Amino acid sequence: MIVTLTPNTTIDHTVFIPAYQPGKTIRATHSLFSTGGKPTDASYILGALGIPSLALGFAAGNTGKQVEALLRGRGVTVDYIQVEGESRLNTVIVTSDGHPQTTITTATMQVLPEHIEALWPQYKRALDQASVVVTGGTLPKGVQPAFYDRAISMARERGIPVIFDAAQPNLSAGLHAKPTFIKPNADELTELVGESITSLEAAFGVGQSILDQYGTASVMTFGGEGALAVLPDKAYRIPPLKITVSSAAGAGDAVLAGLAASIERGQPVEEGLRLGIAAAAAVCMLPGTADCRREDVERLLPQVELIPFGL
Repeated sequence: MIVTLTPNTTIDHTVFIPAYQPGKTIRATHSLFSTGGKPTDASYILGALGIPSLALGFAAGNTGKQVEALLRGRGVTVDYIQVEGESRLNTVIVTSDGHPQTTITTATMQVLPEHIEALWPQYKRALDQASVVVTGGTLPKGVQPAFYDRAISMARERGIPVIFDAAQPNLSAGLHAKPTFIKPNADELTELVGESITSLEAAFGVGQSILDQYGTASVMTFGGEGALAVLPDKAYRIPPLKITVSSAAGAGDAVLAGLAASIERGQPVEEGLRLGIAAAAAVCMLPGTADCRREDVERLLPQVELIPFGL
């Protein structure tokens, strides 16, 4: 069973407008609600592909209930711990005039010490049936970066692979526990190393350093520039697929889903990379965060190229 662990469950409200005009009432052409939060998105995408998963973590209020309903609608088993406040709501503004999308986020969920202590035995029981754990994302109030060190360590001590995706300072905290994979984007990679990564060669060097220090493979995503996977005995450059982008929100989380699916199925990592990149492209084709159609993923899958790099 694929287990996803999301400390900060989220709903994305995506609003499409012709153009942003400060100080004026802007009428949206349309809007929609979808899941947000990296591991939650992975479960949502896996559900679209017909692959079951168990979603754990914290949720709060009506927004949290909406997250649960969306996941259950995709066949995901949900067992969130209810906490104080309200799960995070992101407003994603997409303009049709070509400007980059903007996200406005709230942070009102409050996790108390007793909620965290209630999670660990629940998570431990889930590990009894887990083939792989996907975790990451931001942390809500009351949860410190050490949360990821403990969560990843609990799985790795049992020999369960962990796919981890977070920004600083959570990324460094989780890396100490030596996850199997991390999936930084360009900004997250820059924050991790403290300098701008401007070439695939530089990114390859960072990936090799992470591999040497932690034994962790890196799948680095660069939006329209594609991806670079630095694995223990090989590396691949993965060119972007030619598609029309509606919204890129949640595309990187599809890579988490693809890797998790390949581990669950006992397949080589290459199959996970292909599925993840195809699913990421399929996500970009639809307006909602982490939304995709199975038929699009299957159509795009043969177009994914894994080109050996740097070795």
